[in-house]
Amino acid sequence: MSQRTLIYGFHAVISRLRHHPQSIQVIYLDQARRDKRAQDVRKYADDKGVKLVGSEASRLKEMAKGKSQGVVAFVDPIQLAKNLDELLEDLTEPALLLVLDGVTDPHNLGACIRSADAFGAHAVIAPKDRAAGLGAVAIKASSGAADSMPYIPVTNLARALRELKERDILIVGTDQDGTLAVNEADFSGPAALVLGAEGEGMRRLTREHCDVLVRIPMYGQVESLNVSVSAGVCLYEARRQRSAFDK
Repeated sequence: MSQRTLIYGFHAVISRLRHHPQSIQVIYLDQARRDKRAQDVRKYADDKGVKLVGSEASRLKEMAKGKSQGVVAFVDPIQLAKNLDELLEDLTEPALLLVLDGVTDPHNLGACIRSADAFGAHAVIAPKDRAAGLGAVAIKASSGAADSMPYIPVTNLARALRELKERDILIVGTDQDGTLAVNEADFSGPAALVLGAEGEGMRRLTREHCDVLVRIPMYGQVESLNVSVSAGVCLYEARRQRSAFDK
């Protein structure tokens, strides 16, 4: 039997129905719900030929550890890109990558994947160990972006960064003491944006592989931003610069 991964919540399940219905083994839906989102799940499942089973809300909560939101699905894992080489060989524009070093909160991971999708990054890269991993919580937090944004876990992040540098991809690290403001960095060419965990930041070896360190100028009383917010700010600047060059 194929490996079963649980996902839950209407955003995650409907996105999977839209993008990868063939990966869904079965959907369990709160049989008492008749609202539009429940109707959408029933319609998509019927259209795609996906098995749907009515279930009691209490059973769904038990399956999803209290967080089902009325719908749970067991799915086959999807892999949008098997590795960095496969991803980069298929690109038709300069690479824009988001690299996460030590992000262990799955909510933050999901939000970062959502930001990466929103601003046109080509993939999110993270270490296999000491990282959140693409589980049910991260998938739900991505609001469907995990089904379209390649997430590539790597065994050795420092080695992956070296491989990117060998491909002439600029490694841009983020640090509150960065020598450049993020808007002063040049994102017109291939670039990988590296963010570390909240509080600790990037690990020393990761920092040493960065070509440049940038900071997000802060104008209020707080000294730092949530990692997913920082990712959104930096990716927006990268996309803004690229859009200006495309005109």
